[in-house]
Amino acid sequence: MSLELDASQVDVVIAALHPNLTHFLEEWRPILSRYHLIIIKDPDMEEELQIPSGFDHQVYTKSDMEKVIGQTSIKFSGHSSRYFGYLISRKKYIISIDDDCLPARDSQGFLIDAVAQHITNLSTPATPFFFNTLYDPYREGADFVRGYPFSLRTGVECVMSCGLWLNIADYDSPTQAVKPEERNLRYVDAVLTVPVRSMMPVSGINLAFRRDIVGPAMFPALRLAGEGKRRWETMEDIWSGMCAKVVCDHLGLGVKSGLPYVWRGEGADGGDALESLKKEWEGVKIMEQVVPFFQSVRLPRTAVTAEDCVIKMAGLVREQLGPLDLVFKNAADAMEEWVKLWKASTSQSITDS
Repeated sequence: MSLELDASQVDVVIAALHPNLTHFLEEWRPILSRYHLIIIKDPDMEEELQIPSGFDHQVYTKSDMEKVIGQTSIKFSGHSSRYFGYLISRKKYIISIDDDCLPARDSQGFLIDAVAQHITNLSTPATPFFFNTLYDPYREGADFVRGYPFSLRTGVECVMSCGLWLNIADYDSPTQAVKPEERNLRYVDAVLTVPVRSMMPVSGINLAFRRDIVGPAMFPALRLAGEGKRRWETMEDIWSGMCAKVVCDHLGLGVKSGLPYVWRGEGADGGDALESLKKEWEGVKIMEQVVPFFQSVRLPRTAVTAEDCVIKMAGLVREQLGPLDLVFKNAADAMEEWVKLWKASTSQSITDS
């Protein structure tokens, strides 16, 4: 389905973890030169960013973060820098792309316009309540299969689009350690709606969402005192994604996964898998407690916005997971702090306008 794309409604958020963005942006120029870019410089990076000319962009640094967030336990560093971009954006759509990803090509060798595909996913309905075995029924040349209830064929609004990647797969450290040479070179031309009540690992590597609807559920919360002893960056996306999926299920909204692809460069796996495993292992184990919790969460009918849902979930996290590990109590605190930041930011944008 071909849709007219209004570039003024899109912010592309890039967490800059490498100082030289020249190669990255030049490769993306045919696609990203149409859009406004929010570039968040990793606050731990000392070097100056190198950005080629010809892009409509704004760079945010550690000092900008401190001005906006004030005193809070929320940390924006490393990959979680992207969440600051989500906070300060004022656009309807947010596209998140890592700076170690380049545009991919389809099975015929044509460049994939990741932004356009994400917006197509978000602009067409999702079908979370009954699975269509021929993938996305709203795509040109496709339709609903025999037996699909007509009462559900209008679908629901899609507010999250989870893209995929070729080359370096997004494996956790244990899998990387046993499959260090494995690469994903299989292009699958498909988009699926994730069924209601199904959890999935979300990654900000290649992601799009409706900021105005589900943005308050996209936050960095899974942090723990003793930075460096445990690696939480990869788990933060997963925690945030499950929070967002619970919100979508509760509010009757849709999430899609599949196209578009990006190409993840060598080195995107974070280096030595065994070293990563030492830092990530506690996080890997803790997911065995996290997933059953989110699978069982049921929110009250009084929660009618994403902000309401996050506050209610924070209380459940503190009550049910808090006694198991300090990280969960800290996460509940961060969830509540994020909603306050979000409301303050939205209020400020209305005042400024």
